[in-house]
Amino acid sequence: MESLIIKIVLVLLLATAILRVHFRGRVRHSLRHQVFDHSTLTAPVNLLMYACSSVPQTPFLPADSFADLKVLQTHWQTIRDEGARLLQAQEIRAAQHNDDAGFNSFFKYGWKRFYLKWYGDSHPSAEELCPQTTALLRTLPSVKAAMFAWLPDGGKLNPHRDPYAGSLRYHLGLITPNDDRCYIEVDGARYSWRDGEGVVFDETYIHRAENHSGQGRLILFCDIERPMRYQWAGAFNRWFGQYIVAAAASPNRDGDRLGLISRLFRYADWVGVQRKRFKRWNPVVYRTTRVALILAVAGAFFLL
Repeated sequence: MESLIIKIVLVLLLATAILRVHFRGRVRHSLRHQVFDHSTLTAPVNLLMYACSSVPQTPFLPADSFADLKVLQTHWQTIRDEGARLLQAQEIRAAQHNDDAGFNSFFKYGWKRFYLKWYGDSHPSAEELCPQTTALLRTLPSVKAAMFAWLPDGGKLNPHRDPYAGSLRYHLGLITPNDDRCYIEVDGARYSWRDGEGVVFDETYIHRAENHSGQGRLILFCDIERPMRYQWAGAFNRWFGQYIVAAAASPNRDGDRLGLISRLFRYADWVGVQRKRFKRWNPVVYRTTRVALILAVAGAFFLL
């Protein structure tokens, strides 16, 4: 009986966390979409991050309140020049071996990236091709991840929320259309990129992006550590980033670090392809099977 009570409490806590994430902000997925979204897996951890956060819980935050970001903005032209050379050399591209767990769904609409660092040291390819930018990043402890991100004309990112609330997202415009038709929308509020300008937003709000300006857009894309009110919460956040988020590392070239999550993603993506084939074959059987599997897992949880 005691074991059953503990399990019921755990389920109620998980449900509370999922609902907190779901109702956060003005824009939201359908509840069914949220239940099966990857952000549901991290909802309990995110609840802790929100509770301990020392910054306002708003979609956008003032970039000038983060000291490390002032360094990047001061040197934006240096960063731009290295990014432009990568772009010309076609080094900014989609994952070559289906091994980018974090951003795989973005590639189908033309989005491309070149990783500078991902919750650890810089990739060897980044050290070689972007020595000045990686040198700058080494001096900025709050910047946990960084990449050059390209969105072509006609490209888009569908509405989504990122899974982990331990970071905030920073975009620094490098080569942009300087046009309101190229924008990101976070919880219903729009921002259009401009050369040399930076913006900070909370990527766990639902956001999307579109570019219909006639030109491509290149930005520096960073994860910065969410400031915490308590030292223990900051320590936990850094531990989670170092050992969990870092496992999603994806290489630019052979020889760069490949994290365990991205390594396993190669196989998970194959399973996803088979799932979609099954769904196309018979949607009714697919939905029935999915419900049966969910009930089986729930039953096993309470009975074992």
